[in-house]
Amino acid sequence: MTNKAFILQRICIFAGREFDPDSDEQVVEVLRDKFNLSLPQRRSMDDSLSALASDHEVIKLILEYRALGKVKKNSPHIHDV
Repeated sequence: MTNKAFILQRICIFAGREFDPDSDEQVVEVLRDKFNLSLPQRRSMDDSLSALASDHEVIKLILEYRALGKVKKNSPHIHDV
């Protein structure tokens, strides 16, 4: 299992359901409905998540998952093992 897949599995366990951590709308919905967290308005979704990263472990995992996706998009020679 890749690191990104493992992180996704942990996120879904916290959330109690499957969802796409790269989808801003789904992230907002899960944080609101499951964890009763509202994100502050910031320039980007990642900035909003970072502002609340200390509030819940799932936010740190979502940020880590999203960061791994950006690394892969910016480095086409990196492949999941």
